[in-house]
Formats: sequence, C-alpha cells, structure tokens
Amino acid sequence: MTRTPLLHNLLAQPLSGEQIEERSFACIDQLTPEHGFLPDQWQVVRRLIHTTADLGLLDLVSFSPDALASGSAALRAGRPIFTDSNMIRSGLSLPRLRSVYPAYGPESISCHVADTDVAEEARQSGLLRSLFAMRKARAMADGGILLFGNAPVALLELNRMIIEEGVRPALVVAMPVGFVHVVESKEELMELGVPFIAITGRRGGSPLAVATLHAICSIAK
Repeated sequence: MTRTPLLHNLLAQPLSGEQIEERSFACIDQLTPEHGFLPDQWQVVRRLIHTTADLGLLDLVSFSPDALASGSAALRAGRPIFTDSNMIRSGLSLPRLRSVYPAYGPESISCHVADTDVAEEARQSGLLRSLFAMRKARAMADGGILLFGNAPVALLELNRMIIEEGVRPALVVAMPVGFVHVVESKEELMELGVPFIAITGRRGGSPLAVATLHAICSIAK
C-alpha cells in the first residue's frame, strides 16, 4: 500500500510559527469557554496551557490579587530576577525582557545553584544547594522577581525570609514540581501576603515558570 506522508499536507499549506501559535491559542479559547480568570490572568494561564497542552492547569493556577500589577511594575523598573535553576535562566528571553525594560541584560538574572561557594556550603552541611543559592540571593529578594520551577527547598527558604526577616518580593512565581516539600512550600507561600502566581499541587516545572514571566512581559508593555 502506498502511503503519502502527512508532511506533504503541511508543505502544501504551510503555516508560520506565528500562525501556529495563533491557531493554538484559538484552540485553547474554544476548549475553555468558561474559565473564570480576569483578562490579564487569562493571558498567563493560556500561555501555560499552550506550553504544556494541559487543560488541567485551569484548576491549579492561583494568583494573589496584586500579582500582575506588582510583577508588571517590577519589570518596568528593571528589578532583578532570581531563578532556582539554570534551565529557567537559559529559557528567559532577553528580547522579551528588554521589550519592557531596555537595560535588562544577562547580569539581571541570577542563579547561584552551581556557584562554587554554594556547592561547598551544601557539601559541608549535607543540605541542598538550592537552600544556599536562595540565601546568597537575599539582597535582591526584597523587591525582586523570584522564579521557582525546580527547587521547593529554595522556596521554603524564601518563605522563612519573608516570615522571619520581613523580605518583600515584588513577585514570586511558585511552580516547583515533584513530590517532596512541593505542596507545602506553595501552600505556605500563599498564606504570607506577598504577590504570587502559583501552580498548586505537585505540578510545575521550569518551562512553566519561564512561560509565566514571558506572559507578564506582554502584559507589562
């Protein structure tokens, strides 16, 4: 039996990347006619669904009332960005960030998890590097944008700083993924009165943290 590869259909009617994204968003809107999010919140949630093709996120994304206003203002002011993994740092688009604040550069995004001093502290203590990476970023946590997609212990340390040291981030994107310390780290954060966007439960991941900040860039322009 002769079979024609499906690729030929695409070649006969090609779509650009922008057209594919537009069509994807249209599909998401069609599949989620009643979602209950405010328009700006929906820009974020729709981007997260687009990133994962997971409509289950509709029931998991949570916003503090001030999250998008505070996050947008922080981006427009060029506030520093902390990431709990180098995957997030690599995934963030400088052109997107610079569309909001032209002076954003690689030095504006910090990830200390692979730093030599952090690794040595972790080795000596028997604790995770992510804990000491968050401690090293203490100075920028006040008024900064903090993205968590991988390390719930780093988020727990931030929570401690908020409770015990009065740290006030501009925005916390709380999306660590996994089974240990994950759920409680998010639940604790959401009770602390700081601006946050969280994926409740065990789901999350670095790509979702990246997608969230990219969506806020579009809102903040």
